[in-house]
Amino acid sequence: MKYTVKNTPTSSKTFVVEDMLLTKNSKTSAGSKMLENYESLFEAEVITRLSQAGYELLGKTNVGEFGIDLMGETSYFGAEYDGDKLVSALALAIKDGDTSIGLSLDTNGATRRASAQAGLVSIKPTYGTVSRYGVIAAACSGDTVSITANSAEKCKEVLSVIAGHDDKDGTSLSCEVIADMLASNSQVKKVAVLSSFLTSINAEVKAKMDETIDKLKANGVEVEVIDDSIIEKSSIAWNVLMSAELCNNVSRYDGVKYGYRAQNFNGIDELYTNSRTESFGFMLKSTILFGSETLSTANYMKVYDKCLRTRRVIVEEFAKIFSSFDAVLIPACSSFAYTKQEVENDIYKAFTENFYTAPASITGLPAVVANGVQFVGKAFSDISLLSLATSIEKEGK
Repeated sequence: MKYTVKNTPTSSKTFVVEDMLLTKNSKTSAGSKMLENYESLFEAEVITRLSQAGYELLGKTNVGEFGIDLMGETSYFGAEYDGDKLVSALALAIKDGDTSIGLSLDTNGATRRASAQAGLVSIKPTYGTVSRYGVIAAACSGDTVSITANSAEKCKEVLSVIAGHDDKDGTSLSCEVIADMLASNSQVKKVAVLSSFLTSINAEVKAKMDETIDKLKANGVEVEVIDDSIIEKSSIAWNVLMSAELCNNVSRYDGVKYGYRAQNFNGIDELYTNSRTESFGFMLKSTILFGSETLSTANYMKVYDKCLRTRRVIVEEFAKIFSSFDAVLIPACSSFAYTKQEVENDIYKAFTENFYTAPASITGLPAVVANGVQFVGKAFSDISLLSLATSIEKEGK
């Protein structure tokens, strides 16, 4: 099921949003049975801003349960497959020509994986530059409203509309900081390739990395492979932090105020238990249990707090790299196709595949996917990364 809701717009300027963003007059499910019939009284700030700029919402696309899986395979409404290949419903809407713009909530890298595999361009903006008001929270310290489009210029166009301060979002940065970001467009002259991220990719992804490096060099960009063993720890730390934050965020779904309510129960405790047991999927339940264990008295300091410290070390390591380089080039995924059998055989594949996307998630740094690979830049270098993506697109024509 590509769409959970589809409208009939009157304009050619349309966009789609994943079902993690709240909309008025239509249901928002987050891909979960828990929110199957939930309707919000207000819409996400990014939808309001695009609407005010003359764009029309074409529809809402299916998403994996709370957006933490590979690319939608855990959705209560069913996964989207093209033959035997798992595909993202949002990316498919753009590839099929239904629209050229999609908004999603990037928590565990699904947006970037989907863009790389579909040959699209996407940007996960610098954390705090785009309002998160009106999104279904998963892991708040990493949740970022991201843009997917059929070109880097289209991403830049949309970013200029939705980026900006929002008083309704406590993490929103100031108007001055965001204005400076949108005005800044320094040239990317030197790119680092992290050797740690090249060992587990398949031949097709390796070829795409090599092709991109050749395009960068053809555009006068200096490329250097550097040895790094700290940033590769991002996935381990992010899985802990994401699970802990998700555990807290989904605790509000108890079958009382809204969401799915079990029919059979005795007492409030059984109502909570039965409602959540019957409505949450297996991977989400596992993540909640892991997050709960992480936050327990026995593990808080030695696991959760240690991962917070690891985040700081990773941020500092990126700062060292960016003292000599303008951007970092890493794959967005290990393979350009996830087969149905792979997904069924390894339900936790998203927690290993985020090895490539976790560095930008855990640090809040901007990440742009173009030509099937991923560029991570220093904070507020969003426009520079998109300009680099544009130059790569032109080089390929």
